[in-house]
Amino acid sequence: MAVAIRGARGGGSGGVGAGFRSFFSYRIFVSAMFSLLFIATATVLLTTRPSTTHRHSRFRSGGNAYMHRTFVALNSDPLKTRLDLIYRQANDHITLVKAYAAYARKLKLDISRQLKMFDDLAKNFSDITSKPRYKSSLFETDGNLDEDVLRQFEKEVKDRVKFARLLIAESKENYDNQLKIQKLKDTIFAVRELLGKAKKNGAFASSIAAKSIPKSLHCLAMRLVEERISHPEKYKEDLPKSEFEDPDLYHYAIFSDNVIAVSVVVRSVVKNAEEPWKHVFHVVTDRMNLAAMKVWFKMRPVEGGAHVEVRALEDYKFMNSAYVPVLRQIESAKQRFYLEHKMENATKDGSNMKFRYLEHMSMLNHLRFYLPEMYPKLHKILFLDDDVVVQKDLTGLWKIDLSGKVNGAVETCFGSFHRFSQYLNFSHPLIRERFNPKACAWAYGMNIFDLDAWRRKKCTETYHNWQNLNVDRALWKSGTLPPGLITFYSLTKSLDKSWHVLGLGYNPSISMDVINNAAVIHYNGNMKPWLDIAMNQYKNLWTKYVDNDMEFLQTCNFGV
Repeated sequence: MAVAIRGARGGGSGGVGAGFRSFFSYRIFVSAMFSLLFIATATVLLTTRPSTTHRHSRFRSGGNAYMHRTFVALNSDPLKTRLDLIYRQANDHITLVKAYAAYARKLKLDISRQLKMFDDLAKNFSDITSKPRYKSSLFETDGNLDEDVLRQFEKEVKDRVKFARLLIAESKENYDNQLKIQKLKDTIFAVRELLGKAKKNGAFASSIAAKSIPKSLHCLAMRLVEERISHPEKYKEDLPKSEFEDPDLYHYAIFSDNVIAVSVVVRSVVKNAEEPWKHVFHVVTDRMNLAAMKVWFKMRPVEGGAHVEVRALEDYKFMNSAYVPVLRQIESAKQRFYLEHKMENATKDGSNMKFRYLEHMSMLNHLRFYLPEMYPKLHKILFLDDDVVVQKDLTGLWKIDLSGKVNGAVETCFGSFHRFSQYLNFSHPLIRERFNPKACAWAYGMNIFDLDAWRRKKCTETYHNWQNLNVDRALWKSGTLPPGLITFYSLTKSLDKSWHVLGLGYNPSISMDVINNAAVIHYNGNMKPWLDIAMNQYKNLWTKYVDNDMEFLQTCNFGV
């Protein structure tokens, strides 16, 4: 029994020992195999050297053998790793430069300076390795690299890289469409701002030049008044002539404070009239210029027997604030304006509407709405602005049948321009309900008025009603054309455009054929012909009617 038990123990102990021995033998075998495999691999890697020909091809072909170079670098010269990095940097910039050059060719910039620089730069990069010194010392040697030669090679490559980066940075905006678009937008915005400021400043300067009295014109008025004071006996008041109220003659109304301008209008009419003795001119000015105006026509009588009546605005007693809405508004506006706004602040901005409103509310401007009361015995009268020149006989205007209408005028609309909508506030219900925004506007400056039809239609009352409604300027802003469009709405007869050509005071591109064919040319705008800012191509059409024999014109250096 005892023997059996020992035998059993002895047999179990021998089996366990055999298992341990088998396990340790297997581990030793696996370790040996891995060791042999590692030694073999390391031997192959450490004993293999890349050829100079393969290294040179890397520069041309890019990173095709990147993994191979990495393993080789473990046992290579450190300078060779540095050389490899220089290769890759140069290769990257060659690719970039060639890409920009290709895009330049696509944009048809072959003759441009930049394209030539791109091509030259790419060639210089590629030609570096062909230099004998670098080829023998860096690319065709099996030994260690010369550090001085490598340093020189690196310097040349970096110089070219730096130049390539500068060139690309300079040229990038030419090839980056988004950048070009944004830059163009910024430029357009900046130019628009400058243009807006220039237009505003130009309009303001032009307005000042147009509204100011030239030194020569002021001198002329002073000389004429001086003449009146020095020789009062020559300038006694004449009795009214019967011709001033003769309805069978051709009557003109001219309202102005500009002596030389009025003289040119009268002279141009008479020079072109077939029967000048049948023409009567009614000149109305303000009290300040009345003496100068009278002396002029006394010293320089109108040729051909034409008649001139010179009167002051104040001579018409019905022109008072009790009857005339504009006079009430002028007085009220002046009080508000000078109390609430200092003049120096108002003149800083040419767009100040209150300042411009007072300018346009001059009673000489609004006197045109009272023609039937000023000349009660006349049937027709031709209204002329002081900035017109007459080139043909105008008696044909009196023969035109106005078909019961009050005003004969030349229409100025074309396309969407110069329609009622540009002069009146159609957001206001009073305007919107009574007028057509697309109705064609017409021009003041040469208008034949049927005074009998005016009286029948009660046009002055219509003007008063609308002027009273516009006390707050809610219907129109300023000027005499908007109330004229309202007053004579559906009462205006359109005349042939050759009767009245406008724009010589602002438009430099009017055809000379159109001008020469016109009966009346109008220098409306700021560039009046008696100012230095007048357009030269039109100025001689006005100056040829200036009476250069008038002694005071030479004395005052009137530049005509």
